[in-house]
Amino acid sequence: MTPEQFASESGIHPDSLADYQIWAQQLRKWNKTINLVAPKSLPDFWSRHALDSAQIVPHIPDNTKTIADFGSGAGFPALSIAIAAKYDAPDRTVHMLESAGKKASFLKSVSRETGVKTVIHAKRIEAVDPLEANVITARAFAPLHRLLPMAARHLMPEGQLVLLKGERVDEEIQEAERDWTFEAEKLSSFSDEGGSILILRNLHSVSRET
Repeated sequence: MTPEQFASESGIHPDSLADYQIWAQQLRKWNKTINLVAPKSLPDFWSRHALDSAQIVPHIPDNTKTIADFGSGAGFPALSIAIAAKYDAPDRTVHMLESAGKKASFLKSVSRETGVKTVIHAKRIEAVDPLEANVITARAFAPLHRLLPMAARHLMPEGQLVLLKGERVDEEIQEAERDWTFEAEKLSSFSDEGGSILILRNLHSVSRET
């Protein structure tokens, strides 16, 4: 997939392609010394990484002001969301939670070069003060039963999670429902045949008698 094909298929803002190209260049440079993504996946940046991340953007509610992305790593999908916000929602802030210091430095570098509005938290999620996020995102971060306790601490009561999930999504939902109630909407990924976009709303912990 070429950058131009990605721009056409993803529906990104026309002016944002240059920001994606900066991101791709930085990723190739930094990946030589930091394990950000599997080296074999770099030639597929536009289809495997950029398109996969960009597809999440339309599912972010228009009134969203604060987004928290867990385990941001190389910026998927957080940087896609931040790049989109630069052109269409300039008062939106994307918080990237990445405990690995070198990866956090990469995220800061790309944010600076692209001029997107982000806050990088180079610490563990449980060590970050509650962010009162409208939306929490994550890609390949953790199964739901581990992710939801962390999300509940940072999510506004009326907030939602928008997650990129793999083939085990149904198993994850079933396991998470032992301790949580939520409304789940599962959408097919158009970049990963076995993947899904999972949207969770009305998240509540199940009270258990002791």
